[in-house]
Amino acid sequence: MAFYLSLVKMKKVAFWNWIPALVTMMIIFWFSSRPADELPVFRWADTIIKKSGHMIGYAFLAHGYGYALGRDKNKRWLAWLLAILYALTDEFHQAFVSGRHPSIWDVIIFDNLGASLALWLSNRFTKIKRPDENI
Repeated sequence: MAFYLSLVKMKKVAFWNWIPALVTMMIIFWFSSRPADELPVFRWADTIIKKSGHMIGYAFLAHGYGYALGRDKNKRWLAWLLAILYALTDEFHQAFVSGRHPSIWDVIIFDNLGASLALWLSNRFTKIKRPDENI
């Protein structure tokens, strides 16, 4: 019975850990579903702001994946891969939105940079307590 209860508790924790990544995925999907004529134009700063949005969105997504995977250093590559795979599906999705077009360069440069930077910063500034530590 105790084993079953511990499994239920682990599943609850695992589910709740995925909430930040799932919410970020929904937000990214919502933004990429907007037709081009509904998007704001920021004049001379348009490209800077929109590409920064890519980096920030995928930084949050990779961070959310890292959180869901338990901040394991060996799973950072998996968090990065999941973020890049989602970026690819998002660009494919944009092919079906009025006035929008997919760009592999957004994935290769901006989404990749945001995800990589977030995971590097997370690794750099997050102390992971190991089971053998008494702190």
